[in-house]
Amino acid sequence: MQEFLRPAERCKSMPLNLYYFDPCTVEAGLRRLSKQYRLVSIPRNGRELPEWKLPAVLVADASEGDLDRLHAAAPKSDAWRIIYLLDDKARPPSKLQSQVFAVLPCEVPGLVLQKTVEQAFENLRAQDAHHRTRNELKRAISDLETLNKIGVALSTERNTDSLLESILSKSREITSADAGSLYLVEEEGAGKHLVFKLTQNDSHSVPFRQFTMPIDTHSIAGYAAATGQILNIKDAYRIRNLPFRLNRDFDRKFGYRTKSMLVLPMKNQKDEVIGVLQLINSKFHPATKLTSPKIVRAEVCPFSQQSQDLASSLASQAAVALENNLLYRDIEKLFEGFVRASVTAIESRDPTTFGHSERVAKLTVALAEAVDRLDAGPYKDIHFTREDIREIRYASILHDFGKVGVREEVLVKAKKLYPPQLELIRKRFQYIRKSLELEANRRKLTQVLQNGNQGYGECFSLIETDMNRELQHLDDFLQDILQANEPTVLPEKTSQNLQAIAGWSFQDPSGPSEPLLTQEELQLLSISKGSLNPDERLQIESHVIHSFRFLSQIPWTKELKRIPEIARAHHEKLDGSGYPYHMKSEDIPFQSKMMTISDIYDALTARDRPYKRAVPVERALTIIGDEVKSKLLDPVLFNLFTEAKIYQLTAKD
Repeated sequence: MQEFLRPAERCKSMPLNLYYFDPCTVEAGLRRLSKQYRLVSIPRNGRELPEWKLPAVLVADASEGDLDRLHAAAPKSDAWRIIYLLDDKARPPSKLQSQVFAVLPCEVPGLVLQKTVEQAFENLRAQDAHHRTRNELKRAISDLETLNKIGVALSTERNTDSLLESILSKSREITSADAGSLYLVEEEGAGKHLVFKLTQNDSHSVPFRQFTMPIDTHSIAGYAAATGQILNIKDAYRIRNLPFRLNRDFDRKFGYRTKSMLVLPMKNQKDEVIGVLQLINSKFHPATKLTSPKIVRAEVCPFSQQSQDLASSLASQAAVALENNLLYRDIEKLFEGFVRASVTAIESRDPTTFGHSERVAKLTVALAEAVDRLDAGPYKDIHFTREDIREIRYASILHDFGKVGVREEVLVKAKKLYPPQLELIRKRFQYIRKSLELEANRRKLTQVLQNGNQGYGECFSLIETDMNRELQHLDDFLQDILQANEPTVLPEKTSQNLQAIAGWSFQDPSGPSEPLLTQEELQLLSISKGSLNPDERLQIESHVIHSFRFLSQIPWTKELKRIPEIARAHHEKLDGSGYPYHMKSEDIPFQSKMMTISDIYDALTARDRPYKRAVPVERALTIIGDEVKSKLLDPVLFNLFTEAKIYQLTAKD
């Protein structure tokens, strides 16, 4: 059965189909009706009913049981009505009641029959109009819902390349376009130009090559960008009265046929064109591949006004989403620049640690990605999103920023004594040396004045022997001081020698005698390991607190809000022996546990520093392994760090 025709297929001059069962008591009256009706008789003795053409009105006779016969083969559409003829002996119809428009007597006057038929078709027209209105409303609601869904999807996409893909694919989807391209307006120097950013084609695999083109009226995309006008082209090969023509190079190369085109400028809230959306070849059936000119002729149609309106709305949403995305990207670049400037500020205070923050970030991010890939073990359910990885990276890069709050002389202290202190000791020893030499010369002069040249040789020899013995003592003292000044483990013998040296004094010509070593110098040289005394070590350890305070001042987004918390725990140990908060394992963020391993590894293997030499990779891993055995570091993370060879990522940095 043919259904009621869709609005796009309806023709105003189409005849109105009027069916009746033959013979019929009102046949003569039906034949006198207007020629606008297409009168079709249905023989009662026929076995098959005719194919219905709708809209239609059927005249049925109650006395003949027409409705009983019609019931099984009635049209499924509701675009038809029944005028029922009833005599005195028949009863009202019980079947197909919803389609019965009127019940008339068998001997109905011709005028009444005519008016009834007219009203039946008018009823169908009214019903059709109602259906059309309802369908258009449903379609409008559906279009609005589609646009809203697309708008939400576009507004939440932060990756610019993915956003461009979505804009083009969604635009093609709602317009049934076979292909499309997307251009962005970019500034270079004092001028703007269009950059070909993306292309899609359902019928052909198209190689992509980015290029630029001027914003002028000599190209289709340039015209839309320059004028801000929408172009709806029925046939791109037959463009007339416009300053541009289609470049057919692509069509010739790939055997394609560009026909209908819809080109939309993408405007931001300031009504500035920021891009151009170019849709190609609207199709009756979206799944069809346009592989031949014949298929193009059969399938491609102009972009409808509805498609243009939808695509225009989407282009407006896309422009806002794209501009927000580009603004978000610019903010990210700005923040990235701020982070790098912060790292530069840190490393400029201690150039020997150059690159440490970036290397720790690289190692920690790689370890996090390795954890994310785990499908077995205690951490198989731990996963990191793209934002989580970014959070880990920034926390790692900025983990040492608090060093800007540490006194520079402490931060870069390479030996136990500060350089001015060691220089003062050297000057002191030089003074004592000169004093000893002066005293020896004074004794020689006294000998000559008292005894002349009699026996001076033997006397001079004794004087010089005494002086050399004192000078050798002095040199030995200085060597002990220089050895003790190194940031290595202090030998017990050297420690004893320091106590002896501190007991020596020399005569200051400007006052009382002075010790060879002051109490402060002795305390610093007596540091058992490293170059820092307890107070200086606390100052260094305070950089974590400074980092946390500084990072806590930044208004992080919700995706990055844990950066201060992650950074402040990178020197904590699982047993609570770390610093500065002495956290236990359950209180240390998982991200910090990963960063701690990366931080220790890089600190051990980084290039030589004044206070330590670089440790070979295998030795560094052994040292970290010992801390794992001591239950200071996470064993699962360290095993992953070694098994995945993450440590190799910074081998050339």
